[in-house]
Amino acid sequence: MLKLLSSLKSMQLLTGRCLCEGVAYEIRGELGPIFNCHCSKCRRWHGAAFRTRATINANQFTWLKGRELVAGYHSSEFVVKHFCKVCGSNLISTYENDPYKIGVPLGGLDQSPNNKPEGHFWVGSKSPWYAITDGLPQYETWPGSHEKVRETRGDT
Repeated sequence: MLKLLSSLKSMQLLTGRCLCEGVAYEIRGELGPIFNCHCSKCRRWHGAAFRTRATINANQFTWLKGRELVAGYHSSEFVVKHFCKVCGSNLISTYENDPYKIGVPLGGLDQSPNNKPEGHFWVGSKSPWYAITDGLPQYETWPGSHEKVRETRGDT
């Protein structure tokens, strides 16, 4: 019993929200591996040089408020990008072919996760004006496979 209470106390709790603060969510537990994605879809979706993201199990995620303000867009065959209908903030990605996992862009989080980025992927399509200088591993496409990007702490 004490071990269970101790693990509950140390469980990471992250919260996030959109720009207008109409949508809020929480994530309970550790994030999967964090990567910076440089694919053209992520760059367009975030209006930035790359998207810093991780995967979690769907049961770790809870909408706290504003679920009715969330809209979705099919960015590819199985991926739905969810965003705030009011301010346009990027919220999460869901996968129709893997409904038990959620992709989380870290830019919307209120706290720092316990883990750090492990590398950059899709650098073969990165912005030509951006130079990667942090020394993290770089992958032309996936870091081995797309399954690596969708790992969660429960998978490793």
